[in-house]
Amino acid sequence: MGDVERKTETVNLRLSPKMKELLRMAAEREHRTLSNMIEALVLDYCESKGIAVEQGRKAPLRAAKTKG
Repeated sequence: MGDVERKTETVNLRLSPKMKELLRMAAEREHRTLSNMIEALVLDYCESKGIAVEQGRKAPLRAAKTKG
């Protein structure tokens, strides 16, 4: 099985019917499950905002912000 991270956490959330349908459509287009689509969206968001995601950690670490 290799480096596959076990999924042991559960998250319950409420979405409007419109948001759920948009999520379903996006997941279908990417050939993903709803859960996997949410994971991809979160990882993309973290990457775009400079939030470092380290392998083997339960929660992503925030990158240090520079003052300027």
